[in-house]
Amino acid sequence: MWTSWWLWPLVAICTADQFRDEAERIMQDTPVIDGHNDLPWQLLNLFNNQLQDERANLTTLAQTHTNIPKLKAGFVGGQFWSAYVPCDTQDKDAVRRTLEQIDVIHRMCQMYPETFVCVTNSTGIRQAFQEGRVASLVGVEGGHSIDSSLGVLRALYHLGMRYLTLTHNCNTPWADNWLVDTGDDKAQSQGLSPFGETVVKEMNRLGIMIDLAHVSVATMKAALQLSKAPVIFSHSSAYSLCAHRRNVPDDVLQLVKQTGSLVMVNFYNDYVSCKSEANLSQVADHLDYVKNVAGAEAVGFGGDYDGVTRVPSGLEDVSKYPDLVAELLRRQWTEAEVRGLLAGNLLRVFEAVEQASDHTQTPEEEPISLDKLEASCRTNYGYSEAPSLHCQPGSLLVSLTLLLLSLCLQ
Repeated sequence: MWTSWWLWPLVAICTADQFRDEAERIMQDTPVIDGHNDLPWQLLNLFNNQLQDERANLTTLAQTHTNIPKLKAGFVGGQFWSAYVPCDTQDKDAVRRTLEQIDVIHRMCQMYPETFVCVTNSTGIRQAFQEGRVASLVGVEGGHSIDSSLGVLRALYHLGMRYLTLTHNCNTPWADNWLVDTGDDKAQSQGLSPFGETVVKEMNRLGIMIDLAHVSVATMKAALQLSKAPVIFSHSSAYSLCAHRRNVPDDVLQLVKQTGSLVMVNFYNDYVSCKSEANLSQVADHLDYVKNVAGAEAVGFGGDYDGVTRVPSGLEDVSKYPDLVAELLRRQWTEAEVRGLLAGNLLRVFEAVEQASDHTQTPEEEPISLDKLEASCRTNYGYSEAPSLHCQPGSLLVSLTLLLLSLCLQ
């Protein structure tokens, strides 16, 4: 009887090693494609994007969740790097700042060509897998980065942007963000405005994935119903397990299932457990939940590494993906389901977006109306109204009254 006391822990350890070994075997040829990593934001904050600074060496960088050795240990083979600039750049220098963040992603590929290769399509991802390099793609986090301009949207596409998060933690003039659902922001577009619908259509035409992380539920539903291609949630979790408004509710998960879309589960503690502490098992619970509600083909990884301050125990950095995959295998995920989670599901969505694109179609041209834009830091070239008439209705009425009075007195 006494032998079973030490035997069962030994069996558990051996079984855990078996699942870990199985995870590594699968990930050797199907590495992780992660939907959201904020290393470029850390490079801005820590080094002002000066990659030549010896402290910014991505081989030895220690104070971030992400560096080259950690990526290799985590079997990360595809990464959407976030070109993120905060909401306080809106109506100011958002476009310039976004261009700088896209530039630093390209320079990462240039500086470390043995590790990173910048790609812009699903074929490029598959080629990078074969070469053993990290396929590096640009995701722009926040619709304020296009400054309500279809021309800027197209220009960012040409620079490599392959998803756009429609909002960050603020409304744009054409889409509502998740804080509307908490009552901390007021709904302005009731989801998507007419111009917001135009943005979605133009993204479909170009072949840019529509990312619904950070948006309000109304915006989620509007975009899912309007888009001709599947959409993604690049870093969001399941609302039923953690009732945070950044997460995806069940009725939206049903739309995800119906549209062949994708939820890439976030690792931020506050979205995993709704507490400051979380663990790997709870992240696996979110992956299980999305799989059970929306289907195994609807789930992916969106770790949000280097964009958050708290990550779960057992998932301290990007090297820990094999441990999470081992946990899913222990929970009896099939090898096919795991391969879909790792890369297949994202590749399927990306290919569907590419197939739905049509560059022969005439681009959308109608600009957002001037009265929807904040005027303090912008000019209004191209709008038909004369600049002198862009004043408040009351001021315009006073001006017209004075003009009529002067005519009567002549």
